[in-house]
Amino acid sequence: MFGRRAFIAALVLLVGMVGGKAGSEGRAVGTFSPEGLAKVSDYIRNEVATGKIPGAILLLQQHGKPVYYENFGVRDVATEISMSADTIFRLYSMSKPITSVMAMMLVEEGKLSLDDPVAKYIPAFASMKVGVEKKAEDDKVSLELEPLERPVTIKDLMRHTAGLPYGYYGGELVNKLYADAGLFNNGNSTNAEFVAKITALPLAEQPGTKWDYGHATDVLGRVVEVISGKTLLQFEKERLLDPLGMTETAFFVADPAKFPRVAEPMPADRNINPTTQIRDIKRPVTWESGGGGMVGTISDYARFAQMLLNGGTYEGRRYLQPETIALMASDHIGPETKIARDQNYYPGGNSGFGLGFAVRTSVPSGTSWPLGEYRWDGVGGTFFFIDPEDDLFGIFMVQTPSQRGRIQLALKTLIYQAMGR
Repeated sequence: MFGRRAFIAALVLLVGMVGGKAGSEGRAVGTFSPEGLAKVSDYIRNEVATGKIPGAILLLQQHGKPVYYENFGVRDVATEISMSADTIFRLYSMSKPITSVMAMMLVEEGKLSLDDPVAKYIPAFASMKVGVEKKAEDDKVSLELEPLERPVTIKDLMRHTAGLPYGYYGGELVNKLYADAGLFNNGNSTNAEFVAKITALPLAEQPGTKWDYGHATDVLGRVVEVISGKTLLQFEKERLLDPLGMTETAFFVADPAKFPRVAEPMPADRNINPTTQIRDIKRPVTWESGGGGMVGTISDYARFAQMLLNGGTYEGRRYLQPETIALMASDHIGPETKIARDQNYYPGGNSGFGLGFAVRTSVPSGTSWPLGEYRWDGVGGTFFFIDPEDDLFGIFMVQTPSQRGRIQLALKTLIYQAMGR
C-alpha cells in the first residue's frame, strides 16, 4: 500500500491524465479504456463549463493504485481558487459508513451486539412509542401512540429500520413532529442532548418493519460514546482516523488557515431542503453528528475506502476482520425480511441495504454492473463506491445539493462503460 506522501504524489502525477495504461484494445471487463475515461472527464468538465457546479474531484483507484485522478474547476466561484487534493468537503451522509465501522469495531470486541436493544445503552428508548395515524368518522386525522412490539436494536440503527426519520419529506404527522423539532439546528448540543430530543418523539413505525432513512446513525454515534466513554470524534481519532492518516477529517474546520481550502456550492445552490441550508463548516459545533456531520478531503476518504476494499487492513494494520466487512456489505433488508421501503428509497431498485451501505443485489438492465458493489453518498453531492469484484473504489467530491442525483447516475454509468460494463 502507498504511504501518505506517495499517495499524494501519485495523485499529483495523475492530474490531467486520463486512464494512462489502464486499458487497451481487447481488454478484459474490469479494466479501463482511455477513450471511456476521456468521456468521464468531458462530462465533468461540461458541468463546470455550463455553471452547474464550481468544481469537483474524481478518483478511481484499482489494485491499490490510482488509475484516474483529476481536479476540475474551482473550490469556490467567489475566490476562484483551483480545486486540489487538499480541498475540504462537507461529507454529510458519507459520515454514516465511518460511524458504522466504529460500531462494528465494538461488536468485534464483544462490547456491543447487533441484537442488543438500544435501551441497554440509552435507557429512554425503552419507553418510546410508535406514532400511528388514525382517521375519525369526520375524516380528521389524529396521532395515537402505541407501544413497541419489540425493542429497537443496534441492527435497526445500522440498517435504518429503527423508525427514526429525518422528517423533511412526506406529509405524515410523525415526520412533521421531527421537522418541527429542529433536529438539524443542533450545533450547540452534545450527542447526549440530541438523543434526549429524539427520545421525546414517537417512532414513525414499529422497529424492523420499514427502511426509513433518518437519524438512526446519529443515535448509533451516541451508543459508541456510551460504550467507549469518549466523544465520538475522540474515539474515531484514536481507533481509525489518526492510525489511517485521515488527519483532515473532523466535524468542522478548526484552523482559519484552512478556510480557503473549503469547497462551496454555487451561490444559488445552498439549500438541502426548503428549511435547511448547507452548513458553514468554518463555524465550530459541539454536535458530532455520526449521521451527517463530518468534513474531509478526498485523500482522507480514499484511505478509508481502501481499508474497506482490502478487507479491513491498511498499511499493515488491521481495523476490522474480513468477515465483519462482508457482513456490513450484505443485504439486511431483502425480501425474506418483509421490510418495507420508504417513499424515496435512496439505494434504488437494484440495491438492498447492509450495515451502513447500499449494496447492489441485481444488475441494472443493459449493463453488467457488478453485484456486491457497496456505496453511499452525501446530500452535499459527494459519493463513493467500493467494487470488490473489480478491486476498485471510486470517490467523487463536489458540493451541489441540487444536482447530486443526476450527476451521480451519469458518472457511475460513464465509469462502468469505460470498464466495458
